[in-house]
Amino acid sequence: MKETTMDRQLFARGNEGEWTNLGEGNRRRVILSTEELMLVEFAFEKGAIGAPHSHPHVQASYVATGSFEVTIGEHSEVLSAGDSFIVPSGVVHGVKALEPGRLVDSFTPHRADFLK
Repeated sequence: MKETTMDRQLFARGNEGEWTNLGEGNRRRVILSTEELMLVEFAFEKGAIGAPHSHPHVQASYVATGSFEVTIGEHSEVLSAGDSFIVPSGVVHGVKALEPGRLVDSFTPHRADFLK
């Protein structure tokens, strides 16, 4: 049974959501999105880079699997499954996958550029 638009804002199933291939061993899928908040899963192959960038959104990220070198501003740390980080609005940040892994990111407000 297909969920309604309102239901999709409240619930998501693990096998739902279309993956977008970002190249260079990266892909993402929007899990849930409202105007105020967005939940996105990113998958990385070993050695893949999430290039340094910034955006006006506040981002909170959870390392679901794998390990990553995470750089936020001038600070870098290696984080593994179960760890998390927050990126304040406008701060340059990026990641390098030290092994295959997945990040689950939340953004507030939502990232309109991720929606088709």
